[in-house]
Amino acid sequence: MMPYGDNLSALTVALIEGRLDDPFAFLGPHPVDDGTIVRTFQPGAEAVSLVARDGGMALGMLEDQGGGLFVGRLAGNAPYALSITWPGGTVQETEDAYSFGPFLGDLDLHLFNEGRHWDLGRVFGAQPRTVEGVAGVGFSVWAPNARRVSVIGDFNGWDGRRHPMRLRHGAGIWELFVPRVGAGTSYKFEVSGADGSVVEKADPIARATELPPATASVVAPAADYSWSDSDWMAERAQRQRTDAPISIYEVHAGSWLRPEGEPLGTLGWHALADRLIPYVSEMGFTHVELLPIMEHPFAGSWGYQPLSQFAPSSRFGSADEFAYFVDECHRAGIGVILDWVPAHFPTDAHGLAHFDGTHLYEHADPREGFHQDWNTLIYNLGRKEVAGMLLASGLWWLETFHVDGLRVDAVASMLYRDYSRNAGEWVPNQYGGRENLESVEFLKRLNTLVEQRAPGAITLAEESTAWPGVSAPVSQGGLGFNYKWNMGWMHDTLQYVERDPLYRSWHHNELTFGIVYAYSERFVLPISHDEVVHGKGSLIGKMPGDRWRQFANLRAYLAFMWTHPGKKLLFMGSEIAQEREWNHDGEIEWGLIENPEHAHIQALVRTLNRLYADEPALHERDADPAGFRWIVGDDAANGVFVYARYGRDGAPPIVVLLNMTPDARRDYAIGLPAAGRWKEILNSDAVAFGGGNIGNGGWVEASGEASHGFPASARVTIPPLGAVLLRYEAGG
Repeated sequence: MMPYGDNLSALTVALIEGRLDDPFAFLGPHPVDDGTIVRTFQPGAEAVSLVARDGGMALGMLEDQGGGLFVGRLAGNAPYALSITWPGGTVQETEDAYSFGPFLGDLDLHLFNEGRHWDLGRVFGAQPRTVEGVAGVGFSVWAPNARRVSVIGDFNGWDGRRHPMRLRHGAGIWELFVPRVGAGTSYKFEVSGADGSVVEKADPIARATELPPATASVVAPAADYSWSDSDWMAERAQRQRTDAPISIYEVHAGSWLRPEGEPLGTLGWHALADRLIPYVSEMGFTHVELLPIMEHPFAGSWGYQPLSQFAPSSRFGSADEFAYFVDECHRAGIGVILDWVPAHFPTDAHGLAHFDGTHLYEHADPREGFHQDWNTLIYNLGRKEVAGMLLASGLWWLETFHVDGLRVDAVASMLYRDYSRNAGEWVPNQYGGRENLESVEFLKRLNTLVEQRAPGAITLAEESTAWPGVSAPVSQGGLGFNYKWNMGWMHDTLQYVERDPLYRSWHHNELTFGIVYAYSERFVLPISHDEVVHGKGSLIGKMPGDRWRQFANLRAYLAFMWTHPGKKLLFMGSEIAQEREWNHDGEIEWGLIENPEHAHIQALVRTLNRLYADEPALHERDADPAGFRWIVGDDAANGVFVYARYGRDGAPPIVVLLNMTPDARRDYAIGLPAAGRWKEILNSDAVAFGGGNIGNGGWVEASGEASHGFPASARVTIPPLGAVLLRYEAGG
């Protein structure tokens, strides 16, 4: 053994035992009076020599100290590389990771610790980079309480002793540049925790991952997709305004379509671009909303338990392939909204839980840090680094992938400290209240950042309570979302249509009550995946009665939804009246559209989308009380609802006639906004939609006789379980 002293002997033992917490103080080059001492740890190697980095000239052999440690002297301090001989005669040449200085700048570290670094996906994690002319990967991870962190992977036999990392003191970030490693390399961080545990953790800021059930992160190439959507990006702010038609098709990418004879989830982004985009376009939807595509270990969570908030799931392809999908959507005039989950994360051992031997990402107290409903952990948004990481994730999807909106999941669970908890199971805020002040600040900050950094992008909140101002601007005390899912409307109206028409007269208000608060927020009307799972049945399955009544009910309900104030969202399969409830391991029952009943529902949705887009009265004032007026809202006995929708000046009004009983209402008196001809632009009972063609022969003539508080009136026929739309054409 070379006589480097007792302390060096202790460091050698720590290195061999995987306890070395300051590797740069021992490994790599260290100047001495007569040159440079070089130490490298290569367990299993037969020999190690030094060669010139710029030409391979031999610079000397290192002496085997035992246990994998090789030590020797280098004349001068010229850049060198290691030539390693492995059993069998294989020779590997590589630069010494411990000959490179820090690569993260002080400003990057400061911004990270302040929770204000918005480019984490381009700086931290695993970033291919060139240092001193040498290509490799800069690895970094935040683990302030760890005793040691090593990067492990294919390149070092997953041996945590081989590449222990440098701790940037004060920042809590560990970093190491590993030369000659590149994109496609699998890796994890081996973390020796404050509690004495040694665990392998996936990279919280990984931009790619292995295909589940494998759990390693993967080094991704630089995000430099060549976009062709400049026109869309310049125009999307107009397309997503509150006065624009927004009709969203909600999709679970893994079960929308499965190629015949192939395993589930094999339809990747290119194939989805080829099949899904033309379908969405042909159906007239303006947007596609994807259930969470961030990498998630458990497919059965549908993506709602993500672990890699910066990585598109490897189930569907690479980041560039996802970018291609978004680009193609934009070329087709379709916006892309992503479901995004900052409310909770799973407890998987390779994930964020107890990351550095402490409750780093989650609250330590389970009354704050554990979701009882979902058996998941809750982010500690009061910690700047955690909040900053999530905010950077949201911006990553918007900025890097040109995504047009984020639908934020489970907002209600974030806003209330007592969400789904009994007395004694929650911790009040500093003022003794139930509001989660840290989450409120986080959501306001998110929406402010989106407005500043992603012009034209929108945010949508899944929020089921009466929290005030969810879609009000932050400057006015609101949370700042562009839209809020109208969960109350969804619950009440589905409850109504599930009832036998015989009993609906006692529950008339379930269809009318939504208007009372329709303008308290900017709403999206959601018939989402949550309504067709867990024993709730499909949308058509909720409808009572025989087959005729079921399909007529569904047609009337869809017409009501598309003519009610608010943007629209429909989960895949509902547009063809799928019979079975959704199963993420299956696919849409596409064979049903060979049956006229189902094809007719599809045709109706297509027509409703076209009318919604073409008729200003149906979308321009979705968030303006002047856009709606009841004509008949209190005829519970007859199950009739009549209302007018108005656009801006010059747009012809639309009057909607809705009959939710199985008996036709003939010679039914209604008021109308103007005398003259009203064209029947849609009848859900038309033969083209599978109905009996009961209606008004295409036109209604209104007299100048006032009725129902309107200056004109007419007598109309409203088909059984049907809806009729009348558009004003000309004066009499």
